[in-house]
Amino acid sequence: MARVSAIAAAQAGTERVEAERGEPTLQAVKSAKTRARLIEATIRCLVKHGYSKTTTPKVALEAGLSRGAMLHHFDSGRQLMQATLVELNKKRLRAFRRAAETKDHNVRTLVRAYWAQLLRPTFIAFHELATAARTDKELAETLEPVRLEFRERWHELAIELFPEWRQDIRRFDLSLALCQNLLEGMALNRLTNGVEERDIEAVLVHLEQQILDLRPT
Repeated sequence: MARVSAIAAAQAGTERVEAERGEPTLQAVKSAKTRARLIEATIRCLVKHGYSKTTTPKVALEAGLSRGAMLHHFDSGRQLMQATLVELNKKRLRAFRRAAETKDHNVRTLVRAYWAQLLRPTFIAFHELATAARTDKELAETLEPVRLEFRERWHELAIELFPEWRQDIRRFDLSLALCQNLLEGMALNRLTNGVEERDIEAVLVHLEQQILDLRPT
């Protein structure tokens, strides 16, 4: 018992020093990993079951945790959904940043990078939450700043990749709106078999040409 107490005291001392240095404690790291595990499980449940059937017991089971352990990190299912929405937005932004790190910076790269992330399960999960936010006030309050952040960061990245567009911001905004609405609309149609797979490539090529035609001369 004395040995256990000594180990616990030593661990507490280590965590206190780490906290004073601004470093994450072991408990904080463990907690963050569990939260991430629950959020990833929520994403999988949203994809498999949809928003209406994604319950806290299902998420806990998917994560391999007890419901009590889940509630220790998230007070309610709504809080978990809000955290998932924020994480999904971070994933989208990270995907675009990775695309920006490639050497091949052109319109095709931008369009294909956007389309590629819309084919991921995370887009389905995000759409489930965005649709639910239409009638869920608290979820909508989380969604609005998330959408605003995505738009701002995406615009910043696009203008960084294509600085010549600074000459005509109106056309720049139009190009991004065209890209976002056409691609996300096509991705949603694809989920419900509303678009033929053989037509997708032709649409992407046509979109790329439309954006090129809008470039400042």
